[in-house]
Amino acid sequence: MLELQPVDRRTGLTREQFAQDYLEPLKPVVFTDLMDKWPAKSRWTVDHFKTHYGDLMVPVVSTNYSRPGRSYLMPDMDITFREYLEIMEAGPSDLRIFLWNIFRKAPELRKDFTIPDIMDGFVNEVPFMFFGCEGSRVSLHYDLDLSHVFLNQIHGRKHVILFPHEQSRNLYHLPFSAASHINVLKPDFHKYPALQQVKGYEVILLPGETLFIPRGYWHYIEYTDSGYSISLRAFTSVLDRVQGLSSITTNYVIDKILNKFLGKRWYNFKVKMAMKRAE
Repeated sequence: MLELQPVDRRTGLTREQFAQDYLEPLKPVVFTDLMDKWPAKSRWTVDHFKTHYGDLMVPVVSTNYSRPGRSYLMPDMDITFREYLEIMEAGPSDLRIFLWNIFRKAPELRKDFTIPDIMDGFVNEVPFMFFGCEGSRVSLHYDLDLSHVFLNQIHGRKHVILFPHEQSRNLYHLPFSAASHINVLKPDFHKYPALQQVKGYEVILLPGETLFIPRGYWHYIEYTDSGYSISLRAFTSVLDRVQGLSSITTNYVIDKILNKFLGKRWYNFKVKMAMKRAE
């Protein structure tokens, strides 16, 4: 097994304590009370979404999302939100709603949460929601925009494993992407010996809790239960934003184009390069 330690859980953190203990050293933490005053905690039930927003069309992804080829990083299908929620309630499935900005269609939902004052630099324009069925998984990756992410769990539990960005080579980072093909739950130390040097964090995120994921951190997520969350993003400087835009342009755009035209050959090339870097 990989060497993992539990993520700190903190209540009543001040801006100064957070900056000193977690933001500046880029260390993850779970806030147990950051969203205590949010109406969303009690209002955003499955029935509420079905009743008021069930007719919205949503892009749904599965394990096909990151497979090489013309459909790389494309949704599997578009269905109504109500249909997806019924699938979610029915039991285990690999279907997820990923990086969905529901607030463009339902701006009134913004009244149900507030931007935390735990730090400056939050980007108000891009709150995203994530929905997943029990057992669905998000493969190991980091966020291309290199923002600090505050993942606020509304419903259900999530199992999250995290690694600092400086461990990218030992995680067999696939070049021109923000992904790794490593199975963090069943690491193959014989095939991937550099994994023996990896150290990370682990947590079961509960409803009402907020996980701070520092910029560039690798994370693997599994939906312990069917559920959903909202992520808020922040940058500590203008330089961080510029680096994030550069990362998106250099990686996402190039990677998607070459996947479309080269498919499996491009993926195999990335795997080969990741192995060489780790060695």
